[in-house]
Amino acid sequence: MLRRIGMNLRKKPFAEITVQCRCATLQGNAEAKHRRSLLFTKEKERQQKNIGRIEKIEVQYVGTPEDVTLMMNKGISTPFNCAQHMSEMLMQRSALALIDDTTLWDMNRPLEADCQLRLLHFRDSDPYHVNKAFWRSCSMLLGALAENVFRENIHVDLHSFPSPTVKTGSFVYDVNIGLDNWQPVQDELRIMSAQMVNLCQKNLKFERLEVNIDLALEMFKDNKYKTEQIPHIASQISDRKTVVLYRVGDHVDLSRGPMVADTSFVGKCTVTAVHKIETNQGILYRFQGVALPKGFLLNHFAYGILEDRARKLNPGRLPGAPSNISDMFQPTSEAMSL
Repeated sequence: MLRRIGMNLRKKPFAEITVQCRCATLQGNAEAKHRRSLLFTKEKERQQKNIGRIEKIEVQYVGTPEDVTLMMNKGISTPFNCAQHMSEMLMQRSALALIDDTTLWDMNRPLEADCQLRLLHFRDSDPYHVNKAFWRSCSMLLGALAENVFRENIHVDLHSFPSPTVKTGSFVYDVNIGLDNWQPVQDELRIMSAQMVNLCQKNLKFERLEVNIDLALEMFKDNKYKTEQIPHIASQISDRKTVVLYRVGDHVDLSRGPMVADTSFVGKCTVTAVHKIETNQGILYRFQGVALPKGFLLNHFAYGILEDRARKLNPGRLPGAPSNISDMFQPTSEAMSL
């Protein structure tokens, strides 16, 4: 069933598993993904062209190696661009930004006004928000993996991932693969883990884009879950009737953010389990994984303990269960008080 697994890994050939009618009526996963990414690119270019006359903003950086004031371009320059003006060390280690000591900000998101800037990293004295962004980013990558790993006769509908909670021991993504009973063997989990590692090694940026409802619905018209979620998200949390999208590589998804700067921040990682879950929206599969930030090393025994914990069913909110929508999505940024 998995795209790159040969027939020798199970006695029963994957070809015997069929999904009747679906592959004849639904777009291939690859085609839908390419279309979403193309629309993302066109909208990003349109927004950039609408910036008009370039205005300067004053960015007061506070932190190592020294406080400095930078003159940057409004709506164009990002926290990462600020780091480029200061040191290679800041470029490499900064995973997230903090604006005016109140608002978390993506490293690749353009700055919108005069501000104070701090650059956050995993070895801060309190890396809570960086760790949360890391877990959220890993969930998005797990969704990208799930959408890409199966053969084309398996239509994958990504549902969502619950708000990241590091203490649960695993990041997750809930997925519909159109099968009533499937349990991956260890060889399949190892191949998924290897593909996750390969994805992270591409050093892909997490790109943020705020779009109107109509465009978001067009982008996800092939996904019944996303098309149901988009109007509800926009009506609950955005006066401008917009939603926030992220792209990593050619994979586009809904998320409140923020995310870490790019996939190079993901070090050792493992896809640990896939659990069948029954919800009021039907049978889904909860993909789970565990990862360490790059540069954090554990011996085999200690990391094995983390993997064992991550194999247990994650207790995060199930799809369709009551929730506070603000815990899942926000239109602009995440406040420090959350």
